[in-house]
Amino acid sequence: MPATARKAETEAIAVSPDRTGTVVHLARRATPKIDLKRAGADVLRNILPPLVVTLVLLTIWQIACSQPGATLPSPSQVWADSYDLIAYPFFEYGSQDIGLAWRVLTSLERVAMGFGLAAVVGVFLGAVVGQSIWAMRGLDPIFQILRTVPPLAWLPLSLAAFQDSNPSAIFVIFITSIWPVIINTAVGVRNIPDDYRNIARVLRLNPLEFFVRIMVPAAAPYIFTGLRIGVGLSWLAIVAAEMLTGGVGIGFFIWDAWNSSRLSDIIVALVYIGVTGFVLDKLVALLGSVVTRGTAKN
Repeated sequence: MPATARKAETEAIAVSPDRTGTVVHLARRATPKIDLKRAGADVLRNILPPLVVTLVLLTIWQIACSQPGATLPSPSQVWADSYDLIAYPFFEYGSQDIGLAWRVLTSLERVAMGFGLAAVVGVFLGAVVGQSIWAMRGLDPIFQILRTVPPLAWLPLSLAAFQDSNPSAIFVIFITSIWPVIINTAVGVRNIPDDYRNIARVLRLNPLEFFVRIMVPAAAPYIFTGLRIGVGLSWLAIVAAEMLTGGVGIGFFIWDAWNSSRLSDIIVALVYIGVTGFVLDKLVALLGSVVTRGTAKN
């Protein structure tokens, strides 16, 4: 279609006669526009400040660690010493000689199993505690005590119980990340408006229908807040657990690099861990925003 025809189509005013013969002018169809200037400003507002801060911190780090007698490597030395780890994250030369991306994926696989189980069990237990006053009085004190136990304190018991490092690490993730899910879900269930409960009684919903159709949607903002906290704790727990259980995860890589005095490799691994944790948090926040239609804030 020629450009002039397209312009005429979008700008023309549709005219049609009514029953009395009067000409009726319909509203002009709006043409959607993209404000590139505003979009560019939003990008700069979100990217430029952290970029500037990062450059300032790298400059300070470079100056401080370039002095004689510095005990930590400077950014330029980290780049020189660990270039292969930075530029080639997916290399694989053997069972233990693999890139950091593969190690992160191995750790993420354990996190997915442990955190996924904690999410399911945590939402169920949180709903029970939030719905029943007797369950809250009986279980809440126990939950409050157990959630203060450090993650690595569970590792010896899990190794004794499972006799294997992989399920032991998954159990540590589960037991570490379940508490914020339970507590936040219970708070969300307790804050469900009475009108919702009255509607459930009018509709004669059974307990399962009430859980699926009323309880979970109403408490979803609280649930996803607990899930965001839980996924962060699970990522912290797996790195610490892998330092002691071994394997090919990112945690064991850091411990092995420390034993070999490869400080530059440790710093690169820490960047991988931080970026991965940030992405996990944003993914759970995005899922929560979609499920709750924006009521769970990012």
